[in-house]
Amino acid sequence: MKQKVIAYWICTAVIALSIGSGGLAQVLRVPQNVEGMTALGYPLHFIVLLGAWKVLGALALLAPGLRLVKEWAYFGIFVDLSGASVASAANGAAAFHVIAPLVLIGILAASWALRPESRRWPGAKTATADAASGAPLLSRERVAHT
Repeated sequence: MKQKVIAYWICTAVIALSIGSGGLAQVLRVPQNVEGMTALGYPLHFIVLLGAWKVLGALALLAPGLRLVKEWAYFGIFVDLSGASVASAANGAAAFHVIAPLVLIGILAASWALRPESRRWPGAKTATADAASGAPLLSRERVAHT
C-alpha cells in the first residue's frame, strides 16, 4: 500500500511540475515558450489563458480535498497534452515534441489510477470496484432505483 502512495506522489509531482512550470512560463510570456506556441499557430491571448489554466490544474492536483475539481484537472491536462502532441505532429515538429506529451499522458494516467481514496470522486470507487469484479458499470444507487 505504501508503494502505491509513493508511486502516486511521484507521478503527481512530475505532472504538477511539468504542467505548472510550463503554464507559468506561458502566463509570464517567456519568449522561447511564446515563440514555440505561436509557431503552432496559437495567438498570444490564448497562450496566456492556457497557461493560467495549467497553473490552476497543477495546483488542483496537489491541493487536499477538491475531488471534483481534481477530476476536471486530470481531464483538462489530458486534453492539453493530447492537443500538444497532435498540434506538434500536424506542424511537423521534431519527434520529441510529439512523443514527450504522450509520455506525460502515461504518467498522468498513472497518477489518476493510483490516487488514494481521499482524492477520488465518490462515484469512482463504485465504478472501479464493479469493473474489477466484472459487473456492469452501474452505481449501487442506480441499481437500487431500477
